[in-house]
Amino acid sequence: MWVATQDLPRSAAHPFYTRLNQILDEHDFDEYVEGLCQRFYADDGRPGLPPGRYFRLLLIGYFEGLDAERAIAWRAADSFALRAFLGLVLPDAPPGHSTISRTRRLIDLETHEAVFTWMLQRLADAGLVNGKTVGIDATTLEANAALRSIVRRETGESYQDFLTKLAQASGIETPTRADLARIDRKRKKKGSNDDWTHPHDPDAKITKMKDGRTHLAHKAEHAVDLETGAIVGVTVQDADDGDSTTSVETLIEAAEQVEAVRPDGEGIEEVVGDKGYHSNQSLVDLEAVGVRSYISEPDRGRRNWKKNPKARDAVYRNRRRIRGPRGLRLLRLRGERLERPFAHLYETGGMRRVHLRGHTNIRKRLLIHAGGFNLGLLMRQLIGVGTPRGLQGRLIAAMTTLFALTGLLWALVTGHRRLPQRVSCAMRRSTAKSAIAHIGMREMAFTTGC
Repeated sequence: MWVATQDLPRSAAHPFYTRLNQILDEHDFDEYVEGLCQRFYADDGRPGLPPGRYFRLLLIGYFEGLDAERAIAWRAADSFALRAFLGLVLPDAPPGHSTISRTRRLIDLETHEAVFTWMLQRLADAGLVNGKTVGIDATTLEANAALRSIVRRETGESYQDFLTKLAQASGIETPTRADLARIDRKRKKKGSNDDWTHPHDPDAKITKMKDGRTHLAHKAEHAVDLETGAIVGVTVQDADDGDSTTSVETLIEAAEQVEAVRPDGEGIEEVVGDKGYHSNQSLVDLEAVGVRSYISEPDRGRRNWKKNPKARDAVYRNRRRIRGPRGLRLLRLRGERLERPFAHLYETGGMRRVHLRGHTNIRKRLLIHAGGFNLGLLMRQLIGVGTPRGLQGRLIAAMTTLFALTGLLWALVTGHRRLPQRVSCAMRRSTAKSAIAHIGMREMAFTTGC
């Protein structure tokens, strides 16, 4: 028996994705990305993945909290709501993970940056990008590389072979695993990035994670508009570089993005950061470009400024600003507006451990992830929620409120049938004592095993 696909029952599309598709269609998203990606597609050969569908798949990765492209492909094949968001109807099948991966490698980083700018422009049009006060912070992402697979930079030998040579040089001809562990325990600076690298992911660096473990990792750094919470800059850099070093590239990226979406604005005027971004040179450089700093100062004790009066003046001015009312308010706001994107992108968004290798590939995915976060801010302004799960929670809250109001109305309607009763204070006191005594007996029976 044959059944036409249009006669099959269909589930209702998810209202969040339906409204998001309306926003994308109103601003001709598909035409824009097709023009950007025209040079990456040939006129003949096997049909490729359309650019609009490819970037929607990456947005699904953010909104559904999927860490790998394989998981995105599985989720798109399993959900009719996501099929509708991708513009697929039966019997069309969503692309596989290999097609998504090949398309990501085909489309360059500059195109992903342009798509991020397009999404940020939608927020600027809605008044959600000011760009005057920017907060900066960084976090570590666990790399898709095992620490036991590192090799020496100069010779290419593995960690095990290197320890074996050390043991043999110390007089142990056939060292056991216990011997190697004992030799390795006594060595100093055994995890230096200057000596070791990963053969398949040279960009991954040995570093200590937030939970204290040591892994190969990458460093993701954000610049956030503190007045609205929009992400205006995203970079991926070496995990072993200091915050004061990596902040230069991130602030340049943020300034370019703010200028692109708000050409008539004044640009970045204030930068807020934690203690990791405090250094003499960084404060001097910020003052040189006319940017005020509100960066927390670590306790370094008494300092000698005789040879560097310029840095002294910059440090003292920053100290005076962070102790003022505005500085204290901005530092409190930094903890709120900067930690929220980390939670959305890396914890619920599934990017705390990356499944890609190389800074370029990771940043491609991370840019669209951040673009999805920005679109979530726009959706929150339009419909009150910024994620599909938030819409489900709003429905449950609405139903709970409706049931509570129904019960209250029923009590008000039926309340006139009950006769008012006057209860004396003595009666209330005796009732309370009997209830307490009853509860006490139950607790004693439970504890004594009766």
